[in-house]
Amino acid sequence: MTYFDSFTATQWVELCLLVPLAPLGGSLIAGLLTPSLFGRWIARQAAHTAAILGVAVATAASAVVFQHVVLGRQPIEADLYTWTSVGKANLNIGFLIDTLAATMMLVVSFVSLAIHVYTIGYMADDPGYQRFFSYISLFTFSMLMLVMSNNFLQLFFGWEAVGLVSYLLIGFWYERPSANYAALKAFLVNRVGDLGFVLGIGLVFAHFGTLDYQQVFNGKAALAGEVLPGTSWSLATVICICLFIGAMGKSAQFPLHVWLPDSMEGPTPISALIHAATMVTAGIFMVARMSPLYELSDTALSFVLVIGAITAFFMGVLGIVQNDIKRVIAYSTLSQLGYMAVALGASAYSVAIFHLVTHAFFKALLFLAAGSVIIALHHEQDMRKMGALWRRMPVTYVTFLIGALALVGTPGFAGFYSKDSIIEAVGHSSLPFSGIAYLAVTAGVFVTSLYTFRMLFLVFHGAPRWGDSEHDEADHGDHGDHGNHGNHGDGGDGHAPHESAWVVTLPLIVLAIPSVVAGYLFIDRMLFTDYFAGSIAIDAAAHPAVTALAEEFRELGGPFEMALHSWASAPLWLALAGAIAAWYLYLNRPDLPALWRQRFGGLYALLDNKYYMDRINEVVFGAGARLLGRILWRGGDVAVIDGAAVNGSARLVGWFALLVRRAQTGYIYHYAFAMLVGLGIVLFAFLTWPYLAGAAR
Repeated sequence: MTYFDSFTATQWVELCLLVPLAPLGGSLIAGLLTPSLFGRWIARQAAHTAAILGVAVATAASAVVFQHVVLGRQPIEADLYTWTSVGKANLNIGFLIDTLAATMMLVVSFVSLAIHVYTIGYMADDPGYQRFFSYISLFTFSMLMLVMSNNFLQLFFGWEAVGLVSYLLIGFWYERPSANYAALKAFLVNRVGDLGFVLGIGLVFAHFGTLDYQQVFNGKAALAGEVLPGTSWSLATVICICLFIGAMGKSAQFPLHVWLPDSMEGPTPISALIHAATMVTAGIFMVARMSPLYELSDTALSFVLVIGAITAFFMGVLGIVQNDIKRVIAYSTLSQLGYMAVALGASAYSVAIFHLVTHAFFKALLFLAAGSVIIALHHEQDMRKMGALWRRMPVTYVTFLIGALALVGTPGFAGFYSKDSIIEAVGHSSLPFSGIAYLAVTAGVFVTSLYTFRMLFLVFHGAPRWGDSEHDEADHGDHGDHGNHGNHGDGGDGHAPHESAWVVTLPLIVLAIPSVVAGYLFIDRMLFTDYFAGSIAIDAAAHPAVTALAEEFRELGGPFEMALHSWASAPLWLALAGAIAAWYLYLNRPDLPALWRQRFGGLYALLDNKYYMDRINEVVFGAGARLLGRILWRGGDVAVIDGAAVNGSARLVGWFALLVRRAQTGYIYHYAFAMLVGLGIVLFAFLTWPYLAGAAR
């Protein structure tokens, strides 16, 4: 019997309310404590203390709620208040804390807490220290509101809030044009996806007359045979595809992925937060939450499957040619989000969420370890100017290695269990294009291993190249930081790189632990029991992937046997082949990549220019938008608004004034005559009206 076992339903709701409000409070305090009022030292100390304390409270409360909801099997749902009413429909603000939400709450708050602590060291001397802590706490609040929502309205609020705060964080160094461009690009691309998202929510409200999850899911049977009015399209398919278009923007799926690599313009802590536990996972969470609707449409699931497969393979390939350490990890995120989308398309929603959880740990670990390297090398991000750091930064190296092994799917590590489960689930899918998706995610294992070990070898092994251009500022245009952060090892005074301070390395160690053990400990419980019962709905007869996966797992005997069996499967050997290829090309024969770049210049140009997607967007959509804007400006603004409405009304008043002015002669007899004429008209109308009215009857 614990203290929390005696909580009433109201107290549990209040505890849930504490989860998002604690980071919000920390954000407000950190933002209001300005150096001009309290002094620099007090403001900075109070800012990070308030922000970290807020997220720590949210993490502790999330752990208690997780124990109650998941282990105690007691979901929490409550409407806090009615925001507005539309007809008979009440649009409420409330919470739905089931297993899916409780899992997301714990992961989001835990990873965010580690990043908050890390930020103390990384942003130590940045002039925007308090502002950054305020932003990341606000970002955490927004994501928690999203995952805790019990209706589409609150989901949309959290959805837009994470997009807005991501704009502020990506453009944190607003004095740099590249940061402003990246922030605006992320904002606009997400608006494209959000258009589809709003249309999907609108169709839900139009059909069901409510935005409450449970009411919508309870009425899903009536949606099965419905068509979009005026068309022959299945309404369920249209709703699901529109909702997924929103997820394509937020979770960076092809072709709305172009904003995510440029988001590296922000500081490394926010790169970790965006890419690991917040924002990009929002779309994956949303589709899993909407699983009762997606199960009604094989067409929508096939669409999700194909988009995910394209993203998983082709975005991973781009990581091979990147030289910026953060951008390599960014393209890795794109690829792993594609894996999650493929799992969603195969109706393996629980597998997608499982990979989301494991990915949150090892991807945050990789970003933060990369940040430790960047600090040590005076904020150098070009891997060609690194090398031989493993002796000088042993903690960073070991934790980075753990993250890399988890990412490539090394047996026993967290990423192995989730990624292998995705590949197997897709192999059991009977949807159209599932065979192509299976080939894409299987081939993606080799690609992932190649760019991951290329990064590992270039950064930590080989000859040291960091001493060649310690202060070459011309090459720092892409780099995430200006100035010194107080913990760097090569801070402009000629010192060799060394390990970062404990405030940087401690979060790495904390994140490394679940990156190793999370998969082994949780795969059975999360995937092959009723863990997500009541949260995720699957039509097992139509979509048997998870059922077949569970049967295979039971036949093997458990997670340890699954790791042993992987030696007989293609993904493991593809991962080994990728690691060996990276060793041969970047340690043993480093001349070969340059030779191949010359020999296959066209292919390299295609990859280096990211399939020319930015150029296509600029020429086709950008030019189209400019043309449309010019037409609207000339036809709408200049001709209609300025010409007719504003200037036209002024001309009309002037013309009328000229006419009236002619009648203002100044002679009394003119005015007397006008009065007599007016009186005559009135008398005539008064006397003739009864006769006219009678004739009309």
